[in-house]
Amino acid sequence: MKRLLKWTGAVSLSAVVLASGFAAHEWYAEKPVYLNNFLNRELLKEALTEPQNLTSLGFLETVGIDGHNAKLNDLSPERRDEQHQRMIAGREVLLQYDDAALTEQERLSKAIALYLLDQQIDGYRFRFHDYPVNQLFGVQNWFPSFMDSQHQVTDLTSVEHYLARLGAVELQFQQLLKGLQQREQRGVLPPRFVVDRVLDEMSGFVNTPAKDNILYTSLAKRLAESEVATSQHEELLAATEVAIQSQVYPAYQGLIDYFTAVRPNTSSDDGVWKLPDGDDYYRYQLRRQTTTELSPEAIHAMGLSEVARIQRQILDILQQQGVSDSDDFVIAIDALAQRSDQYYPDTAQGREQILQDYRDIITEIEDNLAGVFGRTPQAGVEVRRIPEFKEKTAPGAYYMHPSIDGSRPGRFFANLYDIKATPKYGMRTLAYHEAVPGHHFQIALAMEAEGIPFLRKASPFTAFTEGWALYAEYLAWEMGMQDQPFDNVGRLQAELFRAVRLVVDTGLHAKRWTREQAIDYMAANTGIAMSDVVSEIERYIVNPGQATAYKVGMMKILELREKAKQQLGEQFNLADFHDEMLRNGAMPMALLEGSVERYIAARASTGLPIASGE
Repeated sequence: MKRLLKWTGAVSLSAVVLASGFAAHEWYAEKPVYLNNFLNRELLKEALTEPQNLTSLGFLETVGIDGHNAKLNDLSPERRDEQHQRMIAGREVLLQYDDAALTEQERLSKAIALYLLDQQIDGYRFRFHDYPVNQLFGVQNWFPSFMDSQHQVTDLTSVEHYLARLGAVELQFQQLLKGLQQREQRGVLPPRFVVDRVLDEMSGFVNTPAKDNILYTSLAKRLAESEVATSQHEELLAATEVAIQSQVYPAYQGLIDYFTAVRPNTSSDDGVWKLPDGDDYYRYQLRRQTTTELSPEAIHAMGLSEVARIQRQILDILQQQGVSDSDDFVIAIDALAQRSDQYYPDTAQGREQILQDYRDIITEIEDNLAGVFGRTPQAGVEVRRIPEFKEKTAPGAYYMHPSIDGSRPGRFFANLYDIKATPKYGMRTLAYHEAVPGHHFQIALAMEAEGIPFLRKASPFTAFTEGWALYAEYLAWEMGMQDQPFDNVGRLQAELFRAVRLVVDTGLHAKRWTREQAIDYMAANTGIAMSDVVSEIERYIVNPGQATAYKVGMMKILELREKAKQQLGEQFNLADFHDEMLRNGAMPMALLEGSVERYIAARASTGLPIASGE
């Protein structure tokens, strides 16, 4: 929910609250007149129940509403039950909208909303199968990060809200603990390595003197930059120290005590197959993440086949270029990685040149889009360095969408902390994935689409969004943008990484591989650093199925493109096909296939593409 709403932008959500889109009837009626109003309303109502997410969005503050900043999200099992009942009720209302009275776009909106609701309602039976306290994105590490980066400190009221949230941690963690106990009763415990990691993390957290804790130091730094009178700082910081010692640390200690007690009952069985109905749960996760009906066996076999194909292509290039004559993939790819001519100087000038080269790569492909895309985003895209204060723990790159009002362009952030992490042969692929024609094209075009609900402007379908970005890498190669052999190796290595994920994710959760088996396979088949391999495998363990969505989505898009080419013959137009793919926002693969089939039928009968406004 937070991710979906954040992508829509605070400006658009403020407009929903303030402008005429939600008249009194549309807000209070069980069934609003307009389908889009119903979908927007339900999304907003759900957002209003999650105070931390509202803080992250920051749109209510612009209209003088800030009471939510003193509260934390309700993590109780009862809250999840209430959400489930609201989803069931919402689905019943959604079904009351007659397809015959809806436009094509409204029918698609209804289908996407039903897909999401059915997915969530079906997953209710597995609501205790996750690990809410884990080493990557657990509640215990999200809270201090949230307070540091999301809770704004500007005036006295915001500091009072900060203190109120420190006092609310005990209740939130009690709710969390209740859910953990219910999981334990059902035989759901995280793997032992997860327990060890979170125990180390939380023990270090509570053993830090309160004045050295990030909850204290972050507030002290921001207080000094705020409008709060200097004479009040000492008293406010003293209250913060007391709150950390008397409320925050005891809350964390409760989790430490719980995990210390259950640790002997955990095991080194890392896959979700070990959980009650674990095989069914994993199949559900694959359906949810890939939005297909592919079985674990089919995905595993697909991964093995793709790994072999891609590795052979890489080895052929490296041998043809005289880089290595070894048929051992790791040895061969390491020979390329060791070439000094593939790296920039480890200087400020070298890093600035990386950013400029990324800009040049994007400009070059933008100048070569004729015949490949008919419609391009109005929003531009900038290249920026990930802020130095956080680049050590940040990913290699990420994309930030443009603002909904057009005041801010899309941004491709590159991590320049370790110069060796930016080999020249991987730069084109990364730029195409994150910016043009990858994430920037797909996300910006969805945000600019008119007449569709917010749900579709930021649909949370990883298989589509990441599948498109991976397809964009391949498309750029087809366009001749990666005609240098080493650039093509960079593209293939990125695709190989996603193919290996198919093997290890299904290996862990369906074939009962150990964590060590998965690590060994990824290390032997990607050539990436062992530290990165370990963190990747541990991510797949606590987030089953998610890593399979990238490659599955890409292959489905390629399959649909080939289907259109075969059925349309000379009538096939690549630019029209891409416009059709991106005009509707992200969607599940099954609905995407239906959309492409309608496009094919319309193109075949009229010789023209479907109009974007239909």
